[in-house]
Amino acid sequence: MKRKSSCVVAGGAGFVGSNLCEALLANGLHVICIDNFRTGRMDNLRALKREPRFTFFEADIIEALPTSLRRQRGIDWVFNLACAASPPHYQADPEHTLLTSVMGTRNLLAFAEQVRARFLLASTSEIYGDPQTHPQVESYWGYVNPTGPRACYDEGKRAAETLVFDYGRAQRGEVRVARIFNTYGPRMRADDGRVVSNVVTQALAGDDITIYGSGRQTRSFCYVGDLVAGLIRLMAYDGNYSGAVNLGNPVEMTIHELVGKVLRLTSSESRVVRRPLPVDDPQRRCPDISLARRLLNWAPQVKLEEGLRRTIAYFAEEAANAASFPIGNPAGTSTRRLTRRSSARLSKMKDTSIPQMERTFINP
Repeated sequence: MKRKSSCVVAGGAGFVGSNLCEALLANGLHVICIDNFRTGRMDNLRALKREPRFTFFEADIIEALPTSLRRQRGIDWVFNLACAASPPHYQADPEHTLLTSVMGTRNLLAFAEQVRARFLLASTSEIYGDPQTHPQVESYWGYVNPTGPRACYDEGKRAAETLVFDYGRAQRGEVRVARIFNTYGPRMRADDGRVVSNVVTQALAGDDITIYGSGRQTRSFCYVGDLVAGLIRLMAYDGNYSGAVNLGNPVEMTIHELVGKVLRLTSSESRVVRRPLPVDDPQRRCPDISLARRLLNWAPQVKLEEGLRRTIAYFAEEAANAASFPIGNPAGTSTRRLTRRSSARLSKMKDTSIPQMERTFINP
């Protein structure tokens, strides 16, 4: 990879964004992070802010970018990861979600054009909707409900891709698009409603584990460190391919299988309860990563069990820090050893993990 001097990461205080900032700093880059803290957390940046090559701007990319940022020079890369990415968060303010994808992407593209930086959009597998082909390849146009409760995110990302590729076709800048599939790992939020964070925190707290639908719907889970490596490789790619690239783990499993693994790794005695499947929730989701293998020489390296161990340890430590008690071996310790205070910290939204708007549209 050709050495770069400076880069911008919008959404850098989020789950994936903060892990990306950390990796870029480790590669010797100066990192300029932008976040509005709607879903990102200052805790994710505390260690990074001690690094002299790290600069932070609190800003919302929907608005005009800070003047001091627009005056920066020597920026080679602009990563756009700025958008709430889980249903409870992106449905909390659907208008802002849509505008983040459209206006925010447009503002960052204009900035990248101004400073002559390469631009990467963190898009999503949600642009495929509830796919009718399996696994999903980049040439598939998707099967998406354009007016449903998830449309603010799904259609927002589709519109963002349109903007990015129009910039590329107009030769206004070098652009890259990553379609990110289910990702998990340290710095996830316990309240983000994603299946891994839901199941892990419920298991650690000894709460009932919620499965929506039959549990036979499938997902594939990519560890965040692997995803970050893929994002950096895609940004650094100098070849002629100009389309989107899937980044995710091609190993497919059912939600029921995931729950079984988490219960075993946490030694949890939690019961499994079932709730109705939310509207537009895809039945199968798994990437074809042949293109990423060929163009980027990239594929996930961290096995699910190892990634889950790290994630379980992270959430157990978060709860321990909040409850001020010492932790032992969180990935192999019965949840009965957790204090009442730490269990309360980990206790999750159950039905409320589906936003009210979506619950009003639940399929019977």
